[in-house]
Amino acid sequence: MALLPVPEAQARLIALARPLPIEGVPVGEALGRYLAEPLVAARTQPPADLSAMDGYAMRQADMPGPWRVVGESSCGHPLGGPCGAGEAVRIATGALMPEGTDMVLMQEDAAREGAALALTGTPPDPLGKHIRRSGNDFAAGAELLPEGTHLGPAQLGLVLSAGHNFVAVRRIPRIVVIDSGDELSDDAGGCAVHQIPASNGVMLEAMMRQALPCTVERIGPVVDTLEALAKALKAAEHADVVVTSGGASVGDHDLIRPALADWGASLDFWKVAIKPGKPIMVATRAHQVVVGLPGNPVSSHVTAYLFVLPLLRALLGAAQCLPRPIAATAAEALPAGGPRQEFLRAAFDGWAATARLNQDSGALGSLARANALIDRPVNAPAVEPGGPISLYLLGNGGIA
Repeated sequence: MALLPVPEAQARLIALARPLPIEGVPVGEALGRYLAEPLVAARTQPPADLSAMDGYAMRQADMPGPWRVVGESSCGHPLGGPCGAGEAVRIATGALMPEGTDMVLMQEDAAREGAALALTGTPPDPLGKHIRRSGNDFAAGAELLPEGTHLGPAQLGLVLSAGHNFVAVRRIPRIVVIDSGDELSDDAGGCAVHQIPASNGVMLEAMMRQALPCTVERIGPVVDTLEALAKALKAAEHADVVVTSGGASVGDHDLIRPALADWGASLDFWKVAIKPGKPIMVATRAHQVVVGLPGNPVSSHVTAYLFVLPLLRALLGAAQCLPRPIAATAAEALPAGGPRQEFLRAAFDGWAATARLNQDSGALGSLARANALIDRPVNAPAVEPGGPISLYLLGNGGIA
């Protein structure tokens, strides 16, 4: 079976995702979600002309003064009446411009004694310069954000500013992570010599929870028997996505593929031209998507980053599902690439990246010290120190 190129495998996986049902949630609970429909303004912002400075509101026709101060307009407390000829109103930044006024004189350019106000500095140029006009930010009916926009702090503020208490988003995905392998122990402090701590399930759950809103249930460690795997898969029938770790290769004890077939899942693809992580497997069962990850911890992490997280973004309705590479500089020489697209653990300082870390697929220590993955395409040419590279930033807490 020919190995599937990484971009093709990612595209095929994302194509399997059917965005989850739409629900309306309070804006304060929507952090990290994606708009399920365009955001359209229900109000105009600002709704009326506001002062952009502390000073005095008046008529341009009355320049250069003097004026008589007849009241005050502050934020939330407008004057409550018109401002006539020869009159001025004390005004605060963000306050409503009084009826009849069309300019603001900064307080630094005016001298006041009692109700008498005189020009002492330079008038604004143009005279209406210090006014935030109605609709300066947006007008009612305008489309402010497209469907699929990621909702961060600024976007949530905009939703409220646009006049919405609720926002349409996709339901949070339900994920089950199954950690399998006879060698795994759920007691990290009491492993026998033939065992290793079952770290992948916790790592994958943390990775998904850190990146996206989701619910994650862990099952395992599960022993390498078809009966045990069948029981674990039965317990995952409520999930939108099932992520398995281990048992996806071709050894005698790698039973994920036959277990999925017995469960009624249909294989979409198996084995990708990627290093680390070649044995990654994708299957579907009714509405469910199953992603079988390799058991080696680094392979599991890298393939989850490049495949599982994009799948979850697609289920959440994201416009941009794949991670975005950034341009960087190689801090050291990199050899030519091979027949598989390779992702090297790297320490990135914001400008240059070094891959002088243990690249073994079982070396979790180097993954924890990395904060980036250098992308080495299939048959990539060698790179000299200072040469251009492409990389992905990891959110795993690593420090360059």
